[in-house]
Amino acid sequence: MEKTWLVIGFFLVVVGIPVIAGVAMDGFKRWLKHKEKMAEALNSVTAEKAAQYAAHTERLEARVRVLERIATDKGVELADQIEQLRDDRPN
Repeated sequence: MEKTWLVIGFFLVVVGIPVIAGVAMDGFKRWLKHKEKMAEALNSVTAEKAAQYAAHTERLEARVRVLERIATDKGVELADQIEQLRDDRPN
């Protein structure tokens, strides 16, 4: 009887532990691959948002430059430039 338990214990150590470790390693690899895909998706979304923010900032800076030029200009063209800005505004 004691020899049977010894064989079962040996079988568990020699076969069971490597099988369990292999299954666990496969699960970990799948989880790691999933995390990498999620990080890539997040990076692409973040890059797209950054590009949108940069374009928006560029448009705002252009408008501020125009407003600075209008505010510092003391000529008669002030009203015309304000009206031109109203006409150029996107819908």
